[in-house]
Amino acid sequence: GCGRATTKTVTCAEILKRRLAGLHQVTRLRYRSVREVWQSLPPGPTQGQTPGEPVASLSVLKNVPSLAILLSKDALDPRQPGYQPPNPDPGPSSPPAAPTSKRSLGEPAAGEGSAKRSQPEPGAADEDRTA
Repeated sequence: GCGRATTKTVTCAEILKRRLAGLHQVTRLRYRSVREVWQSLPPGPTQGQTPGEPVASLSVLKNVPSLAILLSKDALDPRQPGYQPPNPDPGPSSPPAAPTSKRSLGEPAAGEGSAKRSQPEPGAADEDRTA
């Protein structure tokens, strides 16, 4: 991942490591040079310029972090910078299911109580309740 995507890259790698046991990891951090060019346009045509021609430009060179994560079932060189051995205690291979409760269709869910919502009767006039 590059720039803002670095956090998503780490999250994806951690999810895979939890779901697949025995993954070796090598992480590399780099910086990419990105040139941004900003051009301002005049508000209207001026003498000697065609409409839409840039008046001034600003060029900025940015170093954006870039993260590469290699996950492998095969053993990798542990002397390599950024190496992480497989997790000795992997979690479950699949996420646990959310607990479900059995209830009938007309029964309120836990925590809802038995309060009913009041609804206006058909044909009743609307009242102003802000006063």
